[in-house]
Amino acid sequence: MSSPPAPYAVVVPTIGRPCLADCLRALAAGEGPAPARVVLVDDRPGEPPPGECPAPLPLDALGPLADRAVALRSGGRGPAAARNTGLRAVQEPWTVLLDDDVRVGPAWRAELARDLAGADPGTGGVQGVLRVPLPDGRPPTDWERNTAGLERALWATADMAYRTEALRAVGGFDERFPRAFREDADLALRLIDAGWTIRRGTRRTEHPVRPADRWVSLRVQRGNADDALMARLHGPDWWERAAAPRGRIRRHAAITTAGALAVVLAAGGRRTAAACAAGAWLLGTAEFARARIAPGPRTRDEVVTMALTSAAIPVLATWHRLAGEVRHRSAGCWNGGGA
Repeated sequence: MSSPPAPYAVVVPTIGRPCLADCLRALAAGEGPAPARVVLVDDRPGEPPPGECPAPLPLDALGPLADRAVALRSGGRGPAAARNTGLRAVQEPWTVLLDDDVRVGPAWRAELARDLAGADPGTGGVQGVLRVPLPDGRPPTDWERNTAGLERALWATADMAYRTEALRAVGGFDERFPRAFREDADLALRLIDAGWTIRRGTRRTEHPVRPADRWVSLRVQRGNADDALMARLHGPDWWERAAAPRGRIRRHAAITTAGALAVVLAAGGRRTAAACAAGAWLLGTAEFARARIAPGPRTRDEVVTMALTSAAIPVLATWHRLAGEVRHRSAGCWNGGGA
């Protein structure tokens, strides 16, 4: 006789994006054991002006699961803090984390039950399999390729199931990570260091590419400050342990240094040296732009976007990394308290 499915709660942090309703509908429509609790954490910042109420979360999209829903507020402190807020409301042995822009498959709940049933007592987490649908008939854009990297990422909280006791034992998510970046790798490394194992499950979840404007690649450079915190907490080899791409921060720093030298040398009247430094900056920037343009789709708009942003990214990446090194120079282990 088979054992009953493991009880689980689903925690979804959100800033009220329209995609949340699609996420909840997909969760409610699936086949298999339903979650005992659905915790929606509203992470929209601040309090609404007097006399106004924030737009309500679409709880009705949960259909028959609506009576299991709990809505909480976390004050706009970022997804790590939002997930911790949700974790405090969980009483079930498993906490399943979903992002508000994913859509679980129709068999996801049944597949999740099998994933959890196959977890031995030392398994602290079971990762879902993410699929990022890309357009047919043309190569993906730079932003679409960036999102598609989630398919290869370890421990992405877009669909991640953790033992609730394991999460609480390590103090939950480190709230010093203010963005949806690196907070998942930090948590997983702390769990592994505590003796838990994390394995990949079989359940499948779709992660669409969310709409983005021309300048999105500039905003994501803020994550370089989080890389500085990762190095402080987990050592310089954390890239290898997390199987994360190392990125171009060293090249960005070299390009930025060349550009700064060109300006300083020109101001000092050293024209030849300034020209050499400017040439190095131009070559480095051109190589970076080409690396982003070559995979396609090479439309006029994409080429212009890559050219403009490739000139700015090295400076921004270097600035945010240096700022992170300064900000987190004394960072110690996360103890589950405030930042």
